Amino acid sequence: MLKKYQELLDSLNEKQQRYTNLNLKNPKNGQYLLCVFHFVPGNNLNVLQAATEIAAESSTGTNFTVQTETDFSHEMNALVYKLDLKKELVWIAYPWRLFDRGGNIQNILTYIVGNVLGMKQIDALKLLDVWFPPAMLEQYDGPSYTLDDMKKYLGIKGRPVLGTIIKPKMGLTSAEYAEVCYNFWKGGGDFVKNDEPQANQDFCPYDKMVAHVKEAMDKVVKETKKKKVHSFNVSAADFDTMIERCELIKNSGFELGSYAFLIDGITAGWMAVQTLRRRYPDVFIHFHRASHGAYTRPENPIGFTVLVLSKFARLAGASGIHTGTAGVGKMKGSPKEDIIPANNILHLIAKGQFFEQSWAKVPTNSKSMLKLVKEDSHHHVILEDDSWRGIKKCAPIISGGLNPTKLKPFIDLAGTTDFITTMGAGVHAHPDGTEAGAKALIQACEAYMKKISIEKYGKTHNELARAIKFFSNK
Repeated sequence: MLKKYQELLDSLNEKQQRYTNLNLKNPKNGQYLLCVFHFVPGNNLNVLQAATEIAAESSTGTNFTVQTETDFSHEMNALVYKLDLKKELVWIAYPWRLFDRGGNIQNILTYIVGNVLGMKQIDALKLLDVWFPPAMLEQYDGPSYTLDDMKKYLGIKGRPVLGTIIKPKMGLTSAEYAEVCYNFWKGGGDFVKNDEPQANQDFCPYDKMVAHVKEAMDKVVKETKKKKVHSFNVSAADFDTMIERCELIKNSGFELGSYAFLIDGITAGWMAVQTLRRRYPDVFIHFHRASHGAYTRPENPIGFTVLVLSKFARLAGASGIHTGTAGVGKMKGSPKEDIIPANNILHLIAKGQFFEQSWAKVPTNSKSMLKLVKEDSHHHVILEDDSWRGIKKCAPIISGGLNPTKLKPFIDLAGTTDFITTMGAGVHAHPDGTEAGAKALIQACEAYMKKISIEKYGKTHNELARAIKFFSNK
């Protein structure tokens, strides 16, 4: 094997040698952002030649050495520092000083999964995992308003935030939409979200939808004496319209904490995500990942994983991001694809597919940080009043084909109740309607918390019994 590596090194030209260091000492010394790719070379290059071309294109270089290079620019070169020839893996270290010091996520992704995904030198290039050094974390916002804040507002402990997506996803008038919200909240649900295409359609004007949701929320809070949350999609054609929607919601009389801003993070862009985080630090920023499958599906050889997407969402400051149902629901996924990302955005220190990421900004061997890590492992609130010590948690948001019968199976798989679940048809398809569907969801959660099977609990709770019968036949 050593001979093979030497042959690969000997095959490099002068330019390619500048983007290679298979003897890089301590790549986790804080100078580099680290990436590991599944990589299959193309264009008749061997794996190391092609990998160095990827490192060049994704940092300082182009297809030829240019006369304008300097000794300093060479210090900014990305470096191929490790290969696994059997598994077709390549590790690349990027000096993090390459990146916009304004905490710019799109700038990083433009480098590491930008032009490189279209190069002739690749037949497959999938970013599997990424590692951020502590000094780099200092430059980025991370979440401000977190799942812990939402749970405090709602007054809940020891269970998920139980939510829904209004269905049908399109076609309801503003009044009809608000009526479905009211019915779900009346049944006991916590959280309602716009579906990701919700905007300013002619049959459901945005301003009327917001006004009617406010009326429905006020009515149900008065009746139930319980707080509720609605997540509004503020994605728009331009910056000004996005901010206008945020300000409309903010100025409509909603209590702070009762609304979230949903942004279609991939289609609207990282600039929109980070703008919301910076302009509205006291609002839950809800990252919907529509179109992610084009990059993340495992059969796609080009792109990045759910783990990578989720880590960048936390770094950018999203309060929560959809992470998938790990195969429990209708969307394609597995524990490796979906649970590992959920853990990585929830915890202070978590193992990814290749890297163990610490989200601490201070040394992890300090007494205060060791205490926080211990508290985190016991599912306590962390980094509540001490955000200088690390990047706060980002909530997994779980949706796609779930229903009350699948709540416990997902909790068991995830190993946590620190998430928001948003069941659509799993609530609204209940034979007795939305309010009964919400009650069935609440009852399924009660059964989990009381450690009683849903079948046994359903014997004394009609809505749950009806849900079990209905969904078990589908």
